[in-house]
Amino acid sequence: MNRINTLFATRGDRKLLSLYFCAGAPTLNGTADTILTLQRRGIDMIEVGIPFSDPMADGPVIQDAATKALKNGMTLRLLFDQLKAIKDEVRIPLVLMGYLNPILQFGIEPFCKACVEAGVSGVIIPDLPFKDYLDSVKPVADRYDIRVIMLITPETSDERIRFIDDHTDGFIYMVSSAAITGAQKSFDEAKQAYFRRIDDLHLRNPRMIGFGISNAQTLAAAQQNAAGAIIGSKFVTLLEKEEGDADKAIDSLFEALRS
Repeated sequence: MNRINTLFATRGDRKLLSLYFCAGAPTLNGTADTILTLQRRGIDMIEVGIPFSDPMADGPVIQDAATKALKNGMTLRLLFDQLKAIKDEVRIPLVLMGYLNPILQFGIEPFCKACVEAGVSGVIIPDLPFKDYLDSVKPVADRYDIRVIMLITPETSDERIRFIDDHTDGFIYMVSSAAITGAQKSFDEAKQAYFRRIDDLHLRNPRMIGFGISNAQTLAAAQQNAAGAIIGSKFVTLLEKEEGDADKAIDSLFEALRS
């Protein structure tokens, strides 16, 4: 079974925590150490960002990380090499998050094959049109047992959400707002109403909430309304501050999530 499916099938009532960081930032060769450290520290799933020059869904923190990673020399091929080197040590799901252009340049089938060889369980491609996913990506990803995770926002209609739920597997990424990524102090009533609306749909796929989670309040709100939370910008900021020391960054993150 795909590691993503196994994680959700075996979690029981436990709320999950997934962290995002950008491969190649703040250091070119820190990807493997960051993954192994997060696994050791109890993180349930890791999203590894593929740096791209025009990350339209990302806020300034992740944009800056992507810019630094590209300057450091990170490429998709190098990332796969780094992941393959630790494949036998990784037990938790790894999800690559990246934009469509570099993946198309790599080739959909070679990309899925490389994911398998590197121990990657799923991918998130924010700018992948759903029709293209159904026609071109899903058939290939299914052959390689790679989960393609789709995002929904407060503006996504119930009809489309149900359609996404019917044609995807793994989990659904609930974006907390239609804005770009970035830390928020709290989730207002509009976001809480959105969470409740999605819950009332009784979807087949589990849900993870991301964008804006950075403290105890936003973490609790996400965990109350989904299977768990995804934290990106806050951890990327701390990883940069600690010059790539993932242990120190996760210590600081856990402290922030208690306050």
